[in-house]
Amino acid sequence: MLGRLKRRAEFVRAAKAGRKAARDTLVLQALPRTDDETRLGFTATKKIGNAVARNRAKRRLRAAARLHLTAHPAPGHDLVLIARDSTGSCPFPALMADLQSALRKAGVPPQR
Repeated sequence: MLGRLKRRAEFVRAAKAGRKAARDTLVLQALPRTDDETRLGFTATKKIGNAVARNRAKRRLRAAARLHLTAHPAPGHDLVLIARDSTGSCPFPALMADLQSALRKAGVPPQR
């Protein structure tokens, strides 16, 4: 089951206590949970650009996460995906590869 991180405290908890994995197109923060629910949060800072650029980057992150986590669920984690400058303009397969690599580096095991 995929839920959403909505409150700032949830994002901060993942940033402080979770494992981090940085790639060219994204940064992943992963915090293990005690239950099997997977919750996702997406963010893009003003360094990315104006509102149009930030929203485009977050849309691409949401699409990549939805595609990857549908095929390879990661149960029991809070995942925060942070956009980088190249998130909005990189080829989509590169974004997917970076997400997969970041999940592996952060120690998020796919469900078998």
